[in-house]
Amino acid sequence: MDFSQYETYDFDNISAFNLFMGRKGRSYKRHWHSYGEIILVGPGNKNIFKVNQDTYDLVEGDFVLIWPREMHEVVDTNLEDALIIQFSNSFMNSLFDLQRIMHFYRNLHVICINSHPELVAQLRDIAAKMKEVFFSDSMDKELKCCMLLMEFMMKLDEHKNEFVPELDSIKSSGYNEELMRRMIAVTDYIKNNLTADDLSQASMAKMAGISKDYFSRLFKTVTGTNYSKWLNMIRMERATELLTIDNRPLTEVAMLSGFQSIPSFNRVFRTEKGMSPGEYRSLFVKEN
Repeated sequence: MDFSQYETYDFDNISAFNLFMGRKGRSYKRHWHSYGEIILVGPGNKNIFKVNQDTYDLVEGDFVLIWPREMHEVVDTNLEDALIIQFSNSFMNSLFDLQRIMHFYRNLHVICINSHPELVAQLRDIAAKMKEVFFSDSMDKELKCCMLLMEFMMKLDEHKNEFVPELDSIKSSGYNEELMRRMIAVTDYIKNNLTADDLSQASMAKMAGISKDYFSRLFKTVTGTNYSKWLNMIRMERATELLTIDNRPLTEVAMLSGFQSIPSFNRVFRTEKGMSPGEYRSLFVKEN
């Protein structure tokens, strides 16, 4: 059965979830889009993918994680038998825990069956259920698939110490629900006020009502990264979003994203994406 037809509609604007198989060919050009993808690698002796500036040589059963707006390329693989899951960035941003997991794993792009056999087996079971539901006649299949996607992300979260072992000593025992709500309020404030005069860690700690040192430790526990890297990541997310919606000048994109100058914007952008903002904009693939 040819499932490739399921890739051809503008799912990101009307749906939170899409899944397909049966794509012809063994490669797909370098590109990016506003939705994320999870690829379950199919059979074959050659399975090469590139995400951002890293190249991966994988085997059947491995997973490739491509987060929203990441540059990626299928170099050479069996696309026809690969399972490709697509998810809306809007859906991922609708719940703080999904945002947290996505940000925590932002630098993780492959989960290898040889390194993490138990986790991969569990994720493959979830992916198989997604496929079964998606191609069924169920009226509520999108809801069921989104629930399975959340289960997929929760399973990743349960195994995070396999990827960052040092977190085992500081996992969630150090804060309560009220403090967590304050941290959520701080992150929401930052996302909605990227052009504010003072987004320093000291100022945000004061907003949360805790010391700067405690804020720093707690922030890394919650997000998986330090405050300055997270702030640059949020600014980059805003910048790449603006690059998709119109042809506004790059100077305006930089300012609206909270960068104080074009040189700093270009420097961070090239570090993260390996190219200039203009080059990145030219490789955008619309969901159509």
